[in-house]
Amino acid sequence: MINWIESRTGFVSMAKEFLTEDVPGGASYWYVFGSATLFAMIVQIVTGIFLTFFYAPSAATAWESTRAIYLNPWTHFILSVHYWGASAMIALVFLHLLQVLIWGAYKSPRELQWIVGVLLLLVTLVLGLTGYLLPWDMNAYFASQVSLNITGTAPIAGPLLQSIAQGGGAMGTATINRFFGLHVWLMPAALLALVGAHLAIFRHNGSAGPVVDDRRTLKQGRFWPDQMFMDAAFSFIVFIVIVFLAIFVPPFLDAKADPTVATFVPYPAWYFLSLFGLLNLVPPQFDLLATIVVPTLFLIVVLLVPWLDRSTTRNFASRKGILWGATLVVAAVVGLSIYSQLSIMGKQAAGPPSLSEAQILAAPAEAATTAAAPAAASGGAAAGAANPQLAAGAKIFSTNCSSCHGATGMGVPGAFPPLANNPTVTGDPNNVIAIVTGGLHGAINVNGQTYNGQMPAWKGTLSDADIADVITYIRGALGNNKASAVTTAQVTAHKS
Repeated sequence: MINWIESRTGFVSMAKEFLTEDVPGGASYWYVFGSATLFAMIVQIVTGIFLTFFYAPSAATAWESTRAIYLNPWTHFILSVHYWGASAMIALVFLHLLQVLIWGAYKSPRELQWIVGVLLLLVTLVLGLTGYLLPWDMNAYFASQVSLNITGTAPIAGPLLQSIAQGGGAMGTATINRFFGLHVWLMPAALLALVGAHLAIFRHNGSAGPVVDDRRTLKQGRFWPDQMFMDAAFSFIVFIVIVFLAIFVPPFLDAKADPTVATFVPYPAWYFLSLFGLLNLVPPQFDLLATIVVPTLFLIVVLLVPWLDRSTTRNFASRKGILWGATLVVAAVVGLSIYSQLSIMGKQAAGPPSLSEAQILAAPAEAATTAAAPAAASGGAAAGAANPQLAAGAKIFSTNCSSCHGATGMGVPGAFPPLANNPTVTGDPNNVIAIVTGGLHGAINVNGQTYNGQMPAWKGTLSDADIADVITYIRGALGNNKASAVTTAQVTAHKS
């Protein structure tokens, strides 16, 4: 059977050629970071595929589907492995690049191999950034909003890029869909292509090996079985650490995103803490310098390292400038990350207390509303106690409508109109029923302000009773709205 497969595919001979690769200097645990990164990528792809079975990418369903994942022990474990696997992969790519930099393995003929490695780090960071928004909780929303706003400050193409990534003038379902597409399809495809290119170039050039003046003195080892065993052993350790963190330190799910809460302090992922720290250090008039100019110049310098290093050997003594520069950059990244961490902790401690994850998971609608708008809770609770239809409508509104119109119905300027103190909402109930059931598209004017958000049709998602309850709630409990209730019969009659 093996001979039959070999004669028709050549797979056996290709496997032998791959496994019998020479390892300059012999097998070493210094060479395991590349293979461990590849293993972490496989973990991310496998767990990510399973998570797409349970996740629903829209402003109305993203948080709810994530909460459902949290409530199931098995899917919660897969999500936790995916979460910590992302951190492991980013850390391993960074360590691998740092090792290549220290050893001078970027020098001729491996310049393109270095560039592909840097691009792999960038794609991995974009994967982390796009995945950060998908839970659609408070932290995901506001941290991603900061990132999108930074993109919008870029000269010339910045506003256009922000509009494309955001899907319009404000964050919503279009934003989630774009981030989901980037995270699940485009960036993984780019990652696989770059990994394939990296491996092909690596096999063409061979391993750089340890730093020695005379390579003829190096002993030769084999990838199989010695280096393969070390790679597998280290990858297994990485997997054990990921599983340990997934079980004992699972990711936190915050309350559902509410764009009207201006006091929320977002917490960026650890791999972006240094950028946030730099942004906090500089005066506001120099934000562009900290967010666009410095990172762009830094990236250009990193990509040009093989040509900026004019030394003729990989010897440490001949590359003091590069090594000292790398040391200072790493120290600056660590220092800025610590500063950013302390700054965020101080702001969060000074703000209002937040709900625990147990409270959020136990009562999602009430928890999201309470965390987002404590001032509005008393009025809504009192009204709900007096009218069960208002209480039911409040839950439907919090789950399906608050992510766009806000927990208190104040809307988002330029995108989603306010429902509180809106004459259309409190006017003819048939008009409101038509909007909720059939959706609304195009620019509209409310109280002298123009809004361009897109509202989906809810007639195929909510029952007639649910639509009646939520319309009754927005007409009678948001802001100063005191209009009459809407019955299920009215909704049914309008649809017919």
